[in-house]
Amino acid sequence: MEQARMSGGWANSDRKQRLPRGWDKIRARILARDPICVLCGVRPSRFCDHIVAKADRHGDDDLQGVCGPCHDQKSSQEGIAAQRANPRPGRKRPPEQHPGLR
Repeated sequence: MEQARMSGGWANSDRKQRLPRGWDKIRARILARDPICVLCGVRPSRFCDHIVAKADRHGDDDLQGVCGPCHDQKSSQEGIAAQRANPRPGRKRPPEQHPGLR
C-alpha cells in the first residue's frame, strides 16, 4: 500500500528530481534514528519527512521520521497553506455596468 501511495504522490510532483543522490541511504538513516513517529509518538515511522516544506534541505536536522497518518495530515495542511498564500483567480467575471447607464 505504501508503494501505491508513493507512486500516486509523485505523479504531479517534481520532488523526486530534487532529491539528492543517495536519498535511499539518507531515508534509511532517518527512519533508523526515528523508528517511532516524531509527531504522534505512537506509530512506527514510514516516511522521511522534510520538517520545512519546500526547503529542499536534506541534512539530518532537516528531516524527521513520521507515520503515514501524520505525514498525510502534515502534507495536507502544507498544501492548504500554499493554496491560501497563492489563491487561484475566481471564475466569475466582475459585474459589468449596464450599457444604458454609461
